[in-house]
Amino acid sequence: MRLSGAAMGQDQTKQQIQKGLQMYQSNQTEKALEIWIKVLEKTTDAAGRFRVLGCLITAHSEMGRYKDMLKFAVIQIDTARELEEPDFLTESYLNLARSNEKLCEFQKTISYCKTCLNMQGTSVSLQLNGQVCLSLGNAYLGLSVFQKALECFEKALRYAHNNDDKMLECRVCCSLGGLYTQLMDLEKALFFPCKATELVNDYGKGWSLKYRAMSQYHMAVAYRKLSRLADAMECCEESMKIALQHGDRPLQALCLLNFADIHRSHGDIEKAIPRYDSSMSIMTEIGNRLGQTHVLMGVAKCWLHQKEMDKALDGLQKTQELAEDIGYKLCLLKVHCLSEIIYRTKQQQHELRAHVVRFHECVEEMELYCGMCGESIGEKNCQLQALPCSHVFHLRCLQTNGTRACPNCRRSSVKPGFV
Repeated sequence: MRLSGAAMGQDQTKQQIQKGLQMYQSNQTEKALEIWIKVLEKTTDAAGRFRVLGCLITAHSEMGRYKDMLKFAVIQIDTARELEEPDFLTESYLNLARSNEKLCEFQKTISYCKTCLNMQGTSVSLQLNGQVCLSLGNAYLGLSVFQKALECFEKALRYAHNNDDKMLECRVCCSLGGLYTQLMDLEKALFFPCKATELVNDYGKGWSLKYRAMSQYHMAVAYRKLSRLADAMECCEESMKIALQHGDRPLQALCLLNFADIHRSHGDIEKAIPRYDSSMSIMTEIGNRLGQTHVLMGVAKCWLHQKEMDKALDGLQKTQELAEDIGYKLCLLKVHCLSEIIYRTKQQQHELRAHVVRFHECVEEMELYCGMCGESIGEKNCQLQALPCSHVFHLRCLQTNGTRACPNCRRSSVKPGFV
């Protein structure tokens, strides 16, 4: 039985895609990209084109070429519309969401994720919903909407457990580590990446080493916050080694940032500054604006440490502009906090008052306080506990007072009326 020309073409497309995957997995990235681009240019099979675009999107994501990732995601959604298959559309909307997440376009990410979740009933959507919830959670975390981020991560974790998807569970654990690092529950900030490392050790024999590198990086961040600087350095070095082996530019930038933070924690500003500069160079190249705010904040803290108040203020101004651009509220809160310290030192009362007001507005907006004791959350290391509604409280307050209903939810449900 002879195959038709179309069937032969589809078969050849599959073979070429597979050949590219083998090249990619053996770290011959550029050769893999060449093969996939040729397939994209030559194939007339829309389904084959869709698959090869998926390979190109993943590869460009891992290399930190986020603008190219977005370009291929846009082509892929056009291909999905051509195929008129809901499964293809769901997958392509997720890739659009991820591309925008990497470029810190968080509102667009949220919009595309919600489109994915509304396309219920497709076989692919049931498999991808966990990944959609993870991307949605990462976007909310980027905007410092902690309650919604936590809700999404917990949903993603449920999908991972229900589908026995250990790779997704590993990624969610790393994101939860990032969330609790920001909220300064450092016990959980360390617990979740440690859990991710366990998953890699137990199930990750056939996984990419990036999962180990990712979990080690998040452990390093938590260790630094806990002032366990030797442990932080060890984990970060392992993560950086893997990132260099695989040409993982995004992770290299994050490791350089963490190395700089570790040196700053040691008080070694001369070592910290060049690493901040190297990190910023890569962050700018790949378009990680969220990472850039962390670098700028770190440099400002270095100037503050050296009593260079005007340089610190200049750095904080740049940080504020970038954080406002992407909607990163927690960073804005930290800018106002540090600016307050500087203007207090400089005895400039007008500027001091302005930053105090903005600081308290940020705390209220993000609900960064315990609804029971009223003390702030995220200022110092403290164990936290989320209620089923995902509002977060001090664990000690819940243990002391208990609760039948969430005080925060109850407060927000009270609508002002006419008296």
